[in-house]
Amino acid sequence: MLARMAWFNYHHLLYFWTVAREGSIARACGQLHLTQPTISAQLRSLEKALGAKLFDRVGRNLVLTETGRVVYRYADEIFTLGRELQDTLQGRPPGRPLRLVVGVADTLPTPIAYRLIEPALRLPEPVQVVCERSKLEELLTRLAVHTLDVVLADAPISPALKVRAFNHLLGECGISFFGTPGLVAAHRRGFPRSLDGAPVLLPAENTVLRRSLEQWFEAERIRPVVRGEFADPTLLKVFGQNGAGLFAVRSAVERETRRQFRVRLLGRVESIRERFYAISVERKLKHPAVVAITAAAREKLFA
Repeated sequence: MLARMAWFNYHHLLYFWTVAREGSIARACGQLHLTQPTISAQLRSLEKALGAKLFDRVGRNLVLTETGRVVYRYADEIFTLGRELQDTLQGRPPGRPLRLVVGVADTLPTPIAYRLIEPALRLPEPVQVVCERSKLEELLTRLAVHTLDVVLADAPISPALKVRAFNHLLGECGISFFGTPGLVAAHRRGFPRSLDGAPVLLPAENTVLRRSLEQWFEAERIRPVVRGEFADPTLLKVFGQNGAGLFAVRSAVERETRRQFRVRLLGRVESIRERFYAISVERKLKHPAVVAITAAAREKLFA
């Protein structure tokens, strides 16, 4: 075993770690800028050095073996510590921007995502922002293996997910209802009771905003006429812009909604509270850009 470990190559470990993170050799090629035969050969060299198989092939996918999972945990810690060392020593070459990779939950409104991230671009040092939008569960999986610096979402991480991460509350706001001038004029009197029987457009089922609205309708005994359900928030607003029904947005983006879609405010519901989170693997936030995002959100956006 000592003879084998004498030839242990940390470049090979990096290639293994990247393949495990990306889930395939093909995707790892893009990250490492190497060809598939080269990475495959390096993986075989690492397996030979360790004296154990690291991957099993299941269909077209590579799945870590039991030994592979052990090696991955150590590799993840090694390269995480290496990144922390670089950050601590401020080892970035002069002029190279600080990189921030942000995961944005697909249920988080685009205007809110922009207003959350934008303060990072106003830091004294240059920041390069990489935004990736997907379902929260997928983003949290990537956060766990350190391919994302932070996840921005409208829901906290669920205890049911076996991901070690921490919720950082950014703030909260109420809900605002919008519509065309004609619909708003017809339902302004007696709001919010005027929503009973009114045409409305709703977000897709199993979204945070949809659940909040349904709970509120039930509690207030309001029975609107649902004219449409939309997974795409922008498409929902376009239908609302053209008179298909009234719709709700988070009050933090009232101004952007009014300006972009040329609709009118019907009224606000402050009893519905929508919360927003930065989710990280750190209990105490350290990345300067993430610290700037949380500070601006708490002091300005949701103040």
